[in-house]
Amino acid sequence: MPTYTVTVSTGSQWFAGTDDYIYITLVGTEGCSERTLLDKALYNDFERGAVDSYDVRVGENLGEIVFVKIEKNKYWVQDDWYCRYITVKTPSGDYVEFPCFRWLVDDKEVVLRDGRAHLPQDDKTSMVKLHRQKELEKRRKTYRWKEWQPGFPMSIDANRHKDLPRDIQFDTEKGVDFVLNYSKAIENLFVNQFMHMFQSSWSDFADFEKIFVRIKNTISEYVMQHWKEDFMFGYQFLNGCNPVMIQKCTKLPDKFPVTHEMVSVSLERELTLEQEIEAGNVYIADYEVLDGISPNSTDPCTLQYLTAPICLLYKTAQNKILPIAIQLGQTPGEDNPIFLPTDGQYDWLLAKIWVRSADFQYHQNITHLLRTHLMTEVFAIAMYRQLSAVHPVYKLLIPHIRFTIAINTKAREQLICECGIFDKANATGGGGHIQLIQKAVKSLTFRSLCFPDIIQARGVDNKEELPTYFYRDDGYRVWEATKSDEMVQEDEEIQAFIKDACSFGMQDFDYCEFPKSLKSRKELIEYLTAIVFTASSQHAAINFGQYDWYSWIPNAPSTMRRPPPNKKGLANVNLIIESLPDRGRSSWHLGAVWALSQYQEGELYLGMYPDEHFIEKPVKAAMERFRIQLAEISSSIKKRNDGKKLPYYNMSPDKIPNSVAT
Repeated sequence: MPTYTVTVSTGSQWFAGTDDYIYITLVGTEGCSERTLLDKALYNDFERGAVDSYDVRVGENLGEIVFVKIEKNKYWVQDDWYCRYITVKTPSGDYVEFPCFRWLVDDKEVVLRDGRAHLPQDDKTSMVKLHRQKELEKRRKTYRWKEWQPGFPMSIDANRHKDLPRDIQFDTEKGVDFVLNYSKAIENLFVNQFMHMFQSSWSDFADFEKIFVRIKNTISEYVMQHWKEDFMFGYQFLNGCNPVMIQKCTKLPDKFPVTHEMVSVSLERELTLEQEIEAGNVYIADYEVLDGISPNSTDPCTLQYLTAPICLLYKTAQNKILPIAIQLGQTPGEDNPIFLPTDGQYDWLLAKIWVRSADFQYHQNITHLLRTHLMTEVFAIAMYRQLSAVHPVYKLLIPHIRFTIAINTKAREQLICECGIFDKANATGGGGHIQLIQKAVKSLTFRSLCFPDIIQARGVDNKEELPTYFYRDDGYRVWEATKSDEMVQEDEEIQAFIKDACSFGMQDFDYCEFPKSLKSRKELIEYLTAIVFTASSQHAAINFGQYDWYSWIPNAPSTMRRPPPNKKGLANVNLIIESLPDRGRSSWHLGAVWALSQYQEGELYLGMYPDEHFIEKPVKAAMERFRIQLAEISSSIKKRNDGKKLPYYNMSPDKIPNSVAT
């Protein structure tokens, strides 16, 4: 009587084991086994982290094993089970791997195909074609699109984390409870005595140290010491938390009438402003998208303000980027002066603070939330709806969308919802964040997710012109390492995936320019690289440095409590302190940036793929080459950072999580 040995691996995460009954059926080209209960006498089967083996006896050889069917039936109470994989040893001694990596909930069955990647056009028998069709039909019913806000990219149809399919929930919801985590951060930072002190201003700049000195690290301490200096202000456009705003200025916009006379004292090369622009030494940061956004009005006791500044930046002979002119609104006029480094020290400082506050709003809402979190969710939902688990692109993308839908759902539930945590301390809270994203989506094209394209579009791709733009340099290297043509080919599922992301995920917006189909292998490689890069490297670059750059409140005010100055000579220390966030908002801000900067427990970094969805040796060899390449990049970044007062490590692969999960 032929015997097949079945090895079953249970997940090691919390609550992965089960006491329920587990049955297995082997389906081969020549026949099926009986439905067999996997059970050993006097043994606790399917414990968390266990790998158990069982014999399945059959009347005759089953031929090539095509499917493994697993069923879970209730023993006492419903007990979810996480199955990692199943390996079948045939009577002839061959091993066939069946990756699972999913939860079985209730009385559920899962039908697994072997772990080799299969394109739809390679499926020849009606049995495997029908299995693939049923799998995707079921997924499309489970993973449904929903418009959370008009004009937003589409998201998952679930109001709460617990409504999500079990396979995409966090292992433990407690670990990603924003209210709990922010409150815990506030307590750990010893600022809980201030967290309810809204409307209570700090007494002076030094007073902010009361909520700062509890936790020190190189960068945040350096920011605290140098935040008022122009070089620190300029440096953040290159390597701070939001290094995506700076662009080459080829012509001054009419709305920003800076003259040579205004800035001549700041220029170092004995050239006019126009000549400096022609020589490529002038850059600009324009926050126009913030114009007209409603400031937070959820607290009737505190007026809050937003503005849409424009900042002119100059590259010195020493290659430092320094601000040389700031206009706090988009419309020039007497009540919207251009502030200069030659103005009174507090006028100039307050103008810079307003730019930093605008940059914070842009960063949190557009660079972070929209362009990494929400966009990765679009690709994740389209993947689940259109790609079979045996499709090579599904296997490629699954580690890079891990927990993204879960973190976004939790954010919609607690953070960015009406009366959510975001309203507590941010000038764009209370609905301004919704307006801002609706506006920003209109300039979100597919090409703007392709790292080399967007760097070139901003005119900042020349390393000789901006030699200390480490975000650009490291980003290029990681982008190139991420590109891979292993197992990448076009097919009908890929075309459906691309179309779903555009027509449903991006709602076919006229301006989004997302492709509806791909015509070549080269286009597919770029598309997949953009997804993986956005979910991993780009998110890491703009997320994990938040405590470094934002913990010193005056360097990144989350809100402003006085209107922007409409003439020069008004600013003094008192006005600046009264403009900056009060004690309560400062505490919530600090708790938020601390919590957001933390890596997940058991974080998986770029190149770490413990769930082996691919079983082919050539693909495993390619993944190993990828890991070696990433290690070399990490090593060279570490060398470059040695001895630097401001090391840049946000794009170092050993600090880049695989997915958006924070």
